[in-house]
Amino acid sequence: MDRTALGSVILRAFLLLSVNAWAQDQLVHGLWVWKTPALLANPHGADTLREFCRIELINEVYFSFSRVSKDPQLASLVHALHKSSIHVEALLSSNDADEPGPHREKLLNELRDVIEFNRSHTRDHFDGIHLDIEPQQRPENKGPGNLNFLPGLVDTYRSARYLAESAHLTINADIQIKLLKGDLVQRRSLLSSLPRLTLMLYELSSPSDGQSPEQKEGKLRRESEKFMGIAYQGLADPKLAKMAIGLRTPDYDQLMATMLKTVDDTLRSNPHYLGWGWHSYNN
Repeated sequence: MDRTALGSVILRAFLLLSVNAWAQDQLVHGLWVWKTPALLANPHGADTLREFCRIELINEVYFSFSRVSKDPQLASLVHALHKSSIHVEALLSSNDADEPGPHREKLLNELRDVIEFNRSHTRDHFDGIHLDIEPQQRPENKGPGNLNFLPGLVDTYRSARYLAESAHLTINADIQIKLLKGDLVQRRSLLSSLPRLTLMLYELSSPSDGQSPEQKEGKLRRESEKFMGIAYQGLADPKLAKMAIGLRTPDYDQLMATMLKTVDDTLRSNPHYLGWGWHSYNN
């Protein structure tokens, strides 16, 4: 084996060890960034974001990717966050990528674009993939208990996982409460499809609901414990996904940091708990 090939093998092994270490060593404190083009257009955007992450203890950032994949400033943005030891994931979204054929392939091709970006930017590479696939938004999938789309969604997750892990990338996906209301077989299928999931625990409170901060915290504690219990009820496979809890700013406004800390304090001892996510940075 020549030196170039040996160096490539060593680099791949290092990246794989780094991914595994990241997944095991700390709780996730994530942040969605949907308006990446606006961030790249702002000459102070990277520094402002990095300072926000420092103040709010953010250690993962999910950048919307497809519209900026060719932007020459993207690598600099990733580099800026890496300087603060922040794990950076490419955020890929779709309402119909659960469907086999062109819709699924479009999403998978975007994932391949991330892999290609990494090949061209070995120092300033993405560390992972973050999926936001929402088939429940389509009219035919509305209604309580309607999980007809779940087998296709799981197939997409598995295809994406294969591509991501082959490229030594972490992978996570946002899921809605509705997906946890399936039967044991459906939940096992979902929780075995990816190593990490993020439950979007929305609309528990609002700034105008008249509840005190203490009441909001109490409700969040109860609901987060309840849904973590529902997710894994009857399942004992150690290889099931770990789960983060995602909260959004419109539900809590200035109380977001407090509520996210409440999630950590409530679920920290749960072996299935991954961490939390803040939705979102520049909405």
